[in-house]
Amino acid sequence: MPSTTRAPMPELGQATVPLSCFIRSAHRHYFSGRPERPGYRMRHYEFAGTPAVMPLVRAFLDTCAADQSSDYRYLFTLLGSELATNALRHSLSGRPGGSYVLKVERNREGLRLTCRDLGGLCERDAHLAPSPDGLDLGAESGRGLALVDALASAWGDNGNAQYRSVWFHLAYDLTDSRWNTLTDH
Repeated sequence: MPSTTRAPMPELGQATVPLSCFIRSAHRHYFSGRPERPGYRMRHYEFAGTPAVMPLVRAFLDTCAADQSSDYRYLFTLLGSELATNALRHSLSGRPGGSYVLKVERNREGLRLTCRDLGGLCERDAHLAPSPDGLDLGAESGRGLALVDALASAWGDNGNAQYRSVWFHLAYDLTDSRWNTLTDH
C-alpha cells in the first residue's frame, strides 16, 4: 500500500520581478504619482504582506495625495507607511500568505487612511496607544503610532485584536498636526 504522507515541498528560490507585476491593470493609475481629474472619493488596494512591496505602498499613498503640497504628500506617505509597517510587524498580515488593505477616503477637509490587517497576534481586544517614548530619537521601536499621534489631525482604531483597523485623518491645512510647528523653525 502506498504511503499517504506527503513529501515536504522543496523551498522555492527567489526571483526579482518588477513591482509593477503586482499591480492589477485596472489600478495602475493608483501608482502613477500624478493627480487625477476628476478627483477620486475613495480608493482601496490589498497589498501582499511582505516588506518587499513597501515601495508600492509609498507610491500608492503619494499618488492619493498627488494634488496637495509636497509637505502634505510627504507627511501622508510617511504616516501611511507607518501603519502598513505596523500591519506587517504586529499582525498575521506579515506572515506568509498574509495581506492588508489600505483604503483612502477623500473629502473637502482632508484624506482619511484606514489600514485593515489580519490581527491575530494579540489575545484580547484593546484600543492601541502610542509608546510614551516613541518620539525619543534613541528609541529602537514604538515610533510608528507616536508619529501618527503627533502628526495626524486625528487617529484611532477599532479595538478588535482579530481584524484590526487603524485610521488617521490628515487635514489639507494640517490643522491639529504638530507638523506646522516642526517646519516653522
